Amino acid sequence: MLELSINQPDKLVKVAHALSSHTRIGIIKLLLNTPSLNVVEIAHALEIPVSTAAINVKVLEEAGLILTELLPATRGAMKVCSRNFDDVRMILNPIANYTNANQTYEVEMPVGHYFNFEVFPTCGIAGVDGMLIQEDDPASFYNPACKDAEIIWLRQGWIEYRFPKAISGKVKVNSIEFSLELCSEAPNYNNNWPSDITVWINDVEIGSWLSPGDFGDHRGRLNPSWWGDNSTQYGLLKTWRVSNEYSAVDNVETSAATIQDLNLDSKPFISFRIGIKPDAKHRGGINLFGKNFGDHAQAIVMKIQHSAQ
Repeated sequence: MLELSINQPDKLVKVAHALSSHTRIGIIKLLLNTPSLNVVEIAHALEIPVSTAAINVKVLEEAGLILTELLPATRGAMKVCSRNFDDVRMILNPIANYTNANQTYEVEMPVGHYFNFEVFPTCGIAGVDGMLIQEDDPASFYNPACKDAEIIWLRQGWIEYRFPKAISGKVKVNSIEFSLELCSEAPNYNNNWPSDITVWINDVEIGSWLSPGDFGDHRGRLNPSWWGDNSTQYGLLKTWRVSNEYSAVDNVETSAATIQDLNLDSKPFISFRIGIKPDAKHRGGINLFGKNFGDHAQAIVMKIQHSAQ
């Protein structure tokens, strides 16, 4: 759920503007029935010019109401859209007592602050000023310098993070989600290099996302100057979410696992593990991007939506 307050006037106006058009409402409705569509498909479905569809998609994207990603196509790349929220809540009186309303607890974890790992070459870790460890040496992942990581890559294995669970046991958790920028891991880069990337929360498998490639067709807008043009450049921003009904990747259902299955009260932390299953069909590795690499200025963000019991 997207929660907005009158104390956030710029964001409130942007979202309200995005929702003030029948065309944009039509796009959101389309994405309710079909989880992902490219701009051309949206234009055909709504019987509008592709240029009009593109302009309205951009407005929804800037308001955070939809997610977009560029995927390889027969001619260049295509922009694929998906819904980002099922609910929008606007709080016009922040002084009122909303004891039963959803609240959000959010933590951003730097990619170098992992707790445990099992990785196999090709693998490596780099920061804003250069390589932090010897490339293709899994033992180097124990080096304390790795906490300054801004990009991590591995061909096989997994990395685990532990997030603080600083919410009262008296609240009801309605959903938990993790968002991060990532892609496959190929030699140098390869836009057509599929990889089945799986996430586990508290050791419960949540779902897999088929990454289409290791992207290098344009330079990552946040990449430091020392990073070579022939290396991985950027990833796609993806969200794994668990609710009281099911688990999903970018609002596309992936499993029947629910909040109750995570046993959140059993530990003082929340475990987030991401990796490549040994029996995955596409074992194309992972690149994880921090706040200062790739196209998105964020690390691994956990959001917990909760309300009073």
